[in-house]
Amino acid sequence: MRAVVQRAGSASVRVGERVAGAIEAGLLVLLGVGVDDDERDAIAMAEKIATLRIFPDDAGLMNRSVLDAGGAVLLVSQFTLHGDARRGRRPSFVAAAKEPQARPLYERTGASLAALGVPVAYGEFGAHMDVELVNDGPVAILLDTKRLF
Repeated sequence: MRAVVQRAGSASVRVGERVAGAIEAGLLVLLGVGVDDDERDAIAMAEKIATLRIFPDDAGLMNRSVLDAGGAVLLVSQFTLHGDARRGRRPSFVAAAKEPQARPLYERTGASLAALGVPVAYGEFGAHMDVELVNDGPVAILLDTKRLF
């Protein structure tokens, strides 16, 4: 499972004219589920996101998690995080899980975050979404449960 975690002053997702999900301060998380991911990956990813210390403390150092900062997470599915563009000009997405496998793991990640005490808003799985972000910092961190990077 892969994620791009971005510290947000605010973030929202629109599907057409409808706001599917929105947060104020917290994290925008773009989440990609791979074909080799399972429930353990979803739980591990949620724990990592909830405890990742990328918010400033009183001294301005990144020592606080989204839990410590009282923020929320906007969780957005993004299969393209598993795109492989090492060869040719068109990415291959064979490593990205398809809907029957990916949706439950995406939802499990969100449920695990909520169980840890993080308020969670969602994008719409499988939809074409317009994502708006005020990136605070900017701060963006890449996570991979398989530790490939």
